[in-house]
Amino acid sequence: MARNLNPKCKQCRRLGIKLCGKGERGDGKCALVKRNYPPGVHGPKGYQRITDYGLHLQEKQKLKVMYGLMERQLRKYFNEAVKSKGNSGFKLIEIVERRLDNVVYRLGLALTRAQARQFIGHSLFLINHKKNNIPSYQVRVGDIITIRKEKTKIKGSLAENLKSLSTTEGLLPSWLSWDKEKGQGVVLALPEGDELQIGVDPRLIVEFYSK
Repeated sequence: MARNLNPKCKQCRRLGIKLCGKGERGDGKCALVKRNYPPGVHGPKGYQRITDYGLHLQEKQKLKVMYGLMERQLRKYFNEAVKSKGNSGFKLIEIVERRLDNVVYRLGLALTRAQARQFIGHSLFLINHKKNNIPSYQVRVGDIITIRKEKTKIKGSLAENLKSLSTTEGLLPSWLSWDKEKGQGVVLALPEGDELQIGVDPRLIVEFYSK
């Protein structure tokens, strides 16, 4: 599967908002904090006036950078959202929130979605007690996410994240839960309402693809 390998912080600076996940949990590494202007030689002049088309395009780009999506993937999710019942914009956000890499990130098992994607690619997790190395897997209500038993003694980033889970419990969305004793997460429900407010206007994305 193709990936966007461009520097994450440059993408954040170009769009003018923190999207790469850095700094959200106290690591303070996001370059946007120190250089709050676009990348490039003309960046220090600040952000230019944006057109109506640019505004719609910007919201789409935000969603892509935030979840590490390529254009083809996002278009696929949009088509799926349009075919479903209810508000297409919120359905689109629900679909990307249900990605396995996002769920691992939301559970606090990874500091960023990119790190969660790497963990999943290394087959560190089980879904309903079965190995799964597909970051785009869509979780369903009742799905159980556990760390593979033979990987529980792993050293490095995952081990450090497990130690700090107690400090991220308050950040867990209501549709997910984590059991310390069992070492497993459960999908309690599908995200809805305020949980779909992620700092991106889905209405503009729907309008962009509908033109």
